[in-house]
Amino acid sequence: MASDVTAPILSPEMDATAADAGTPARISTTLSYGLCLLLVAAAGLVAFVVDHLVSTPNLSLIFVLPVIVAALSFGWGPALISAMLSVAIDDFFFIEPRFTFRVASPSDVWALALLLVVAAIASTVGAQSRSRALAARRAAQQAEALHSLAHAVIEAEPPSALLKTAAAALSRIFDAPAVVLAEKSGKLWPAAAGGGATLSAADEEAAHWALANDKPTRGETYPFDQATFDFWPVQTPASHRLVLGVRLEDAFGGRPKNPSRQVELVAAYLSAATARAADAKRTARS
Repeated sequence: MASDVTAPILSPEMDATAADAGTPARISTTLSYGLCLLLVAAAGLVAFVVDHLVSTPNLSLIFVLPVIVAALSFGWGPALISAMLSVAIDDFFFIEPRFTFRVASPSDVWALALLLVVAAIASTVGAQSRSRALAARRAAQQAEALHSLAHAVIEAEPPSALLKTAAAALSRIFDAPAVVLAEKSGKLWPAAAGGGATLSAADEEAAHWALANDKPTRGETYPFDQATFDFWPVQTPASHRLVLGVRLEDAFGGRPKNPSRQVELVAAYLSAATARAADAKRTARS
């Protein structure tokens, strides 16, 4: 790894081919609520079939199933909507008098209330279980990303591969677009990217400021309110100056509370690698 980190990789065009394998697929909020509606509709269809095939005094428990599925799959919000919609469908179609929201029997009122309580409890428990599972998966994903970067540093991968690994690691850690920029002749070029990252002119200006002032910047805040990426300069030998950028507003679950901690770990790996490369280069010349 004695070669210059920046020379072989700089290009005016961003390399957006960094691997993002292992990043969980996202489901948009709109799609998750839409799928919840389909789940409740499916439960209503099952209740309709059961109502015509079997004489049963109460079909409410059928509507607990879509609430549990919604809670485990999409979280508390969609589960709550599923619970409320399930109560409404059960009341309108399956409780006398049918096709109205009036309830004639006190026992049916209790049945609806019980359905709502059970659904609420199930959605809360399911959502908490999902949250813990997602947190564990995110932690494992972050650890795996850092391990891949550490392995690349230890194996002394070529500079272009190392920076691609770093960009992919940042993208996987935050589940968001990420970029590594390198300086050459006083200019910053995107050296590697992950998560389909693209930079605007405002982002480039913020990255230059971060490098020139050796301070991180935050996107969408003054004076970089038009920038969408956060940037961190990397402390490296003068001939290997780098900037790390992440579009944290796109991070899964929203902007993390303390993103600098993970970014600084990636920066430390890159700093160590570039410092070792500089030492090797000086040794080769002596």
